[in-house]
Amino acid sequence: MGYLNHSPYWGYPSYRQTRPSVLLDMKRGDVNGDGVLDTVYLVGNKEDPTSMFADHITIIIEDGATKQTTAVHPPDNAGYNAGLFLGDFNKDRVADIFLGMESGGSGGYGFFYIYSFRNNHLHELFNVQKYNELYRFKVNYEDFYKVSVGSPQLDILFTIDISNRGYDYLSPLYTDQGKLKQPVSGEVLALGALYPIVTDIKGSSYDLLALQRIIGPTNADTLGYVENLLSWDGSTFKSVRLTVSILGTKLIALY
Repeated sequence: MGYLNHSPYWGYPSYRQTRPSVLLDMKRGDVNGDGVLDTVYLVGNKEDPTSMFADHITIIIEDGATKQTTAVHPPDNAGYNAGLFLGDFNKDRVADIFLGMESGGSGGYGFFYIYSFRNNHLHELFNVQKYNELYRFKVNYEDFYKVSVGSPQLDILFTIDISNRGYDYLSPLYTDQGKLKQPVSGEVLALGALYPIVTDIKGSSYDLLALQRIIGPTNADTLGYVENLLSWDGSTFKSVRLTVSILGTKLIALY
């Protein structure tokens, strides 16, 4: 990791910035499809070189053949532990550019973007803001120690059994007959993690596994996770399996 405050900038001479920039990450791969390895830099500003937080985060793509550079400015350009991954997500046999970073704080949100640069044309494949708009859920506590996680726009409903959460957790919420004392709601948080995964070992492309945390009345009360397996369908990432996973308990809790 080093400060980029000289011109030319370590292989991308057309990029200029008035303040020193830190090299956050660097990956090499053929992202424009011409058969020549390109270099993708991730740069940003830091007040302290040892900090994990950076702002003004920018992707710089250097064409391996021409040395021409292209700057990509993601909508969310500040976060922690920003990093790159190169892999084929849209199944065109050309590596795409995956950017991920953490928001920090107790919410545990993430900012994620995927770009195609085939034929030196920038095309956004994944946008975390658009994902969060699409995958919204309502979380409501129900009678008899159940929690419903539903999405009217997706026409899907999950039910979580919380009967094993113990007396101290349940007694403020439920009567002895299992009826809610008053309406109680939770929340499905915004996208917290997005993982490139291989679901077809014979293929050369990646799918995505998206995770959103399900919480009760407080942020510290994790009920489970919405897990969404996404695969490129030719024009967008389509959900091929949407599930809810719950946290396990010790077996002795049932006796």
